[in-house]
Amino acid sequence: MRLILSAFAPELGPLAAAPPAGWTVATVGIGAVTAAAATARLLAEQRPEAVLFLGTCGRYDERLALFECLWASEAIATSLEELRGGAYRPGLEPTRWASTLGGPWPPQAVAVPPAITSTLSGAALLGSVAPAEHLELTGVFAACQAAGVPCGAALVVVNDVGPAAPAQWQANHARGSQLLVAALKAAGWFAEA
Repeated sequence: MRLILSAFAPELGPLAAAPPAGWTVATVGIGAVTAAAATARLLAEQRPEAVLFLGTCGRYDERLALFECLWASEAIATSLEELRGGAYRPGLEPTRWASTLGGPWPPQAVAVPPAITSTLSGAALLGSVAPAEHLELTGVFAACQAAGVPCGAALVVVNDVGPAAPAQWQANHARGSQLLVAALKAAGWFAEA
């Protein structure tokens, strides 16, 4: 059995009601800490062979197009205060978790700040780390890697990071989630996995 995760049910698209054969679906909540705890619990309870996370993300700039699907190559824990020099992490703290499953699209790094970035200046600064922003991926990847379970993530860009993000996300997240699942199916990813 393999496990498909998302932050909340709408991001599973049509898979929420009809997962592919051999897969189970579950949600892990919003934010990296919540997602890590929920993922660890699900891994212990279900003992899947692999985990695929599905979700929406924001783009920092035009390196990615709206509604573009991407495969997360790594999830990077970061913050604006770190990048501005106003905070730091202990040297022993992990900040990067690589995908351990290959995907159907070119891999992209994903920044995972502790909260949604709401300014254009913040988006420009975090854009130096990765082209996309997402809130749960470090937690999911960290839990999977601690348990020795292969993991990957397919994301769809549904908003520009900055002040317009809440309205854009609200308008686009359902459509984006549907497109993401359709693109994975079209790529034959579930058949190959």
